[in-house]
Amino acid sequence: MTLLGDTAVIFGRYLRATLRSKTNLFFGMLQPLLFLALFGPLLTRFDLGIGGSSWQALVPGVLVQLALLGGSFVGLGLLMDRNLGVIDRMRVTPVRPLALLLGRVLRDVVQLLTQSVLLVLLGLAFGLRAPLAGIVIGLLFVGVLAAALSALSYGLAMNVATPPEFAAIANTAGMPLMLLSGLLLPMSLAPGWLDGLSRVVPFRYTVDAVREAFLGHYTGATILVGAAVTLVLTALCLLAGARLFRRSGA
Repeated sequence: MTLLGDTAVIFGRYLRATLRSKTNLFFGMLQPLLFLALFGPLLTRFDLGIGGSSWQALVPGVLVQLALLGGSFVGLGLLMDRNLGVIDRMRVTPVRPLALLLGRVLRDVVQLLTQSVLLVLLGLAFGLRAPLAGIVIGLLFVGVLAAALSALSYGLAMNVATPPEFAAIANTAGMPLMLLSGLLLPMSLAPGWLDGLSRVVPFRYTVDAVREAFLGHYTGATILVGAAVTLVLTALCLLAGARLFRRSGA
């Protein structure tokens, strides 16, 4: 079989396992929807300085937050499989080692995009107004970012000993990145020093680009810079994740 065929086999296996886990599927989709429903109305009377409604600032941020949190913690499942010997048994099969990583990443992208679509639909019900093309572009950003972070998360999971160690690393890295990315509020509202500090965080450019897409601006510098930064970040994360994944089995 080719790498593509092996990846499809692994993807199908884990997608079926995800669909069978009704509780995990339900609460995984419920959390971002509750966040949008309970937090979004608090911002409806504020001018967030982006030229649109507060929903056009919040929904893109929550989409990127979903990719950031969802992608960063998927490694916990792989860590448990590794400790149970599932990964070692898979590695002695004819399936290519890289497919073991890519199949899982593809499953995560599909799951996160499904959650993102539901989140956008809820946003539309609350008052979000965004062109269809802008929504599609935003979902593309989310899918690419989810793939990058999932690959890196799996690479990390193969190189730590216990779930508490993994969670500590992911939480410590994820919290400042979330705060400095302007996920909930645009960083243009922040003091100058904090706004400047946030410019070293690549996720900020992704969030800004998705917000521009939701406003119907597709060719501006913000979109182009956001796309370039996201693609470079994705390439680095995929390379790092694949290398860490292979190294753990050496």
